[in-house]
Amino acid sequence: MDVLWSLSRAPDADLALRALVRMKGAVGEDWAEVDRLIRTDKGFRGRLFSVLGGSDAFGDHLVAETESWRLLAEPALPTVEEIYARMLASVDATGEPGELEKGNKVYRAALTGPKAVVALRIAYRNLLLQLAAHDLASTVEDEPVIYLPEVGGFLADAADAALTAALAVAFTEVCGDKPISVRMAVIAMGKCGARELNYVSDVDVIFVSEPADGRSARIAGEMMRIGTLAFFEVDAALRPEGKAGALTRTLDAHVAYYNRWAKTWEFQALLKARAMTGDMQLADEYIAALKPMVWTAAERDDFVPEVQAMRRRVESLVPEDLRERNLKLGSGSLRDVEFAVQLLQMVHGRVDEEIRVQATVDALTALTAGGYVGRDDGANLKASYQFLRLLEHRLQLQRLSRTHVLPSFDDEGNMRWLARAAHIRREGEHDPTEVLREELKRQKARIRRLHEKLFYRPLLNAATRFNTDELTLTDKSAERRLAALGYAQPARALSHIRALASAPLRRGQIQLLILPSLLEWIGNTPDPDAGLLNYRRLCDAMDKEEWFIRLLRDDGVVAERLMHVLGTSAYIANLLMRSPDVIHLYSDGPNGPKLCETRPEDVAKGLIASTIRQQDLKRAVAAARSHRRFELARIASADILGMMDVPQVCAALSSVWAAVLNAALTVVIAESERESGESAPARIAVIGMGRLGGGELGYGSDADVLFVCQPNEGFDEVPAVRWAQTIAEKVRSMLGSPSEDPPLEVDTGLRPEGRNGPVVRTLAAYATYYEQWAQPWEIQALLRAHQVAGDDALGVDFLLMADRIRYPEGGVSSEAVREIRRIKARVDSERLPRGADPATHTKLGRGGLADVEWTVQLLQLRHAHRFATLHNTSTLQSLDAIGAAELLSETDVALLKNAWLTATKARNALVLVRGKPVDQLPALGKQLRAVAYAAGWPEDHAAEFLENYLRVTRRAKAVVRKVFGE
Repeated sequence: MDVLWSLSRAPDADLALRALVRMKGAVGEDWAEVDRLIRTDKGFRGRLFSVLGGSDAFGDHLVAETESWRLLAEPALPTVEEIYARMLASVDATGEPGELEKGNKVYRAALTGPKAVVALRIAYRNLLLQLAAHDLASTVEDEPVIYLPEVGGFLADAADAALTAALAVAFTEVCGDKPISVRMAVIAMGKCGARELNYVSDVDVIFVSEPADGRSARIAGEMMRIGTLAFFEVDAALRPEGKAGALTRTLDAHVAYYNRWAKTWEFQALLKARAMTGDMQLADEYIAALKPMVWTAAERDDFVPEVQAMRRRVESLVPEDLRERNLKLGSGSLRDVEFAVQLLQMVHGRVDEEIRVQATVDALTALTAGGYVGRDDGANLKASYQFLRLLEHRLQLQRLSRTHVLPSFDDEGNMRWLARAAHIRREGEHDPTEVLREELKRQKARIRRLHEKLFYRPLLNAATRFNTDELTLTDKSAERRLAALGYAQPARALSHIRALASAPLRRGQIQLLILPSLLEWIGNTPDPDAGLLNYRRLCDAMDKEEWFIRLLRDDGVVAERLMHVLGTSAYIANLLMRSPDVIHLYSDGPNGPKLCETRPEDVAKGLIASTIRQQDLKRAVAAARSHRRFELARIASADILGMMDVPQVCAALSSVWAAVLNAALTVVIAESERESGESAPARIAVIGMGRLGGGELGYGSDADVLFVCQPNEGFDEVPAVRWAQTIAEKVRSMLGSPSEDPPLEVDTGLRPEGRNGPVVRTLAAYATYYEQWAQPWEIQALLRAHQVAGDDALGVDFLLMADRIRYPEGGVSSEAVREIRRIKARVDSERLPRGADPATHTKLGRGGLADVEWTVQLLQLRHAHRFATLHNTSTLQSLDAIGAAELLSETDVALLKNAWLTATKARNALVLVRGKPVDQLPALGKQLRAVAYAAGWPEDHAAEFLENYLRVTRRAKAVVRKVFGE
């Protein structure tokens, strides 16, 4: 009965029983001894049944290697000396004369070639078998539990011994009987270096040799080949320059590389570096030379963006549908713990040598002891980490495969096996699979919570100096931590945190609750300092509004989106200070983001209605500005959060501008009628020109317009025009008056005779001018004329008149086309601002907005009389029509559209980041990172953003030259 009871407790009793039957057939005559031990030796029985029920792979191994079962009869694991002895003996390796006396691990092997690989594989697999049996035994019998550090340490010792034997074979195969003339040291990295190896892991190594020549590279390559065939993947990708770099380097070459070229992640990797095998004196010299560099890496200018970029790259490797099941890289994963611990070590290890340890568990212990992590937090994080590592080990044992992905929670069979292998038993009415599911959720949630708390809660304690048992950092430690989290002015950031956390009464309590999350989200933006300042300013402005702080507490989506905006866009931050109600729209509604629920036509109606309700001009201006401010904040927020594309943004901005003009014109006319007591002497229409006429305004665009009037019946033309002139000037001054909002500049510079001509003309005066005096550039400007405000009928009449000018029968003259080309050449050579870079000026640069728009307009001038589809004021829609008419190839049209969209996106992002109209992209650096981020690129992809911009505009310029050079 004892045997059956033990068998029933195996992780998978059926699997264990099948393996036993197979073993009996394979072992043959020795089965009687196995049977006797099963019945009489409880320890042997526990080790055998647990490993057979926990691992298909070890069942196969015991069937194939019929003597290996005897290892399970040994009551203790082999010592380090025994591990080395067994691995070296498998290939008859003997020490190189004089090397062992110096403490080096340099051997030659008598056995080489494929036979050596087979012998090494069996010897290493036997070591894993013993460890797994002892590791799992407590699930079946009352055997001592082996804890994670001991398992990881044993596996690291086994890996060290295995690669020492592989190096012995490599020495023999490359050097033969000749003296080993190369000093070769192998440095363990990653989990092996930290002695926290998994059952199935890549083993990361770096080679140091004196000299670093072809022979040393052959030895290193051969050791890697043998190790990969026999044990595990041996990976040297962490070496200088990665897989593109030399496999072996001298110590001086390593030092020179890290001094000059190494990136932050390479110093972070050195946290785990450990002398492994080969010439241990050389290995120790490597560690002594390079380890000090780790502790100054946090002082590098690019430390924060590189660390954040590396974290994002790691997260991006996990498919979305596997993130919750991935123990290593998912949310609340092992990497969350390891990353947080390593970052804290790099930040505080500069001044505290006690935390310069390698293993994650040991590092957590040291960080707790040093006061950098709270006692309870450290203990909880350590427990959660070890729980996930235990599950990872069990998953890998099943088939000895390198996996980190949990079974589907609906897979009852595999979940039950995993729960039993992890020694999770029934709790009351809950079976092991239910217990495992709940425990996984709890542990992963705890890691997520503690990951945030690890960085930010101590900062609050440092700021408030509460009398608490939790960790309280000194100001200097808090500032170091803030600097590592991306804050360029940590002392000022700490003062902001202190002010926020010290808010009176309930507000301060809520701030203490939400600030850890807010600080983390702000830290992920391009400018955390500005983001935190903007948040403090917003909190001060909303001091009397209880809904604001409660909304951030209760809706994490709103809070995260708001921090993203505040740390990215000065433009939106300034708008939100005066239009905070937009923040309500940061949440999601039943149909998606509320920021995108509003239709442009509804916005226009609301703006006009609320403006004209006001009793005087001053209040009307205030109402119009308020609506416009709200809409700009809404549109820009949706834009920067990736909820609206470029055409949607441009159309929405154009609609708002048109609504403001309509409202202003209506109010000014109504006031004039009240003051005079008479009806208006003329009808007025506002014609949008340029990007306003095309419905393609950006954040920094002015409103280019023409004012046209028509005297009403019974009124003379001269006084009617004079009245219309007064109305137009009042509209311009009303909207253009100084304010804290983005400017409302109404520009009439495209009117006939330019700045010297009257601001308002009658329809007949416009027709006369355009028919007799219009210059080619004025005809070109009319291509974007469109009714936007005022009297619709008059606006349509103007457009019908304009059609005769811009789309004449037979097309515009060849002289006009030549003149347009001449003017374009002058614009290219003279209009670019002094000091601007023509490659990256979004408006006037090569392949920029002006280039694309002039190209479209030239084709319209030449061909619109033949293709009615070219009667369109939109650049993008006109490009579609050009393609449909086959005036340009599909490829050329696509290149021009892509350039226009790319340049518009970049130009809008510049305004969002800088808070004012800017056309020039900055050079590589912090500002470009912010612009790239605002344009929807990851912050660490600023170089790729710029490279893409240059490539897209360069290709578009080739099309522009082709059209203008015909």
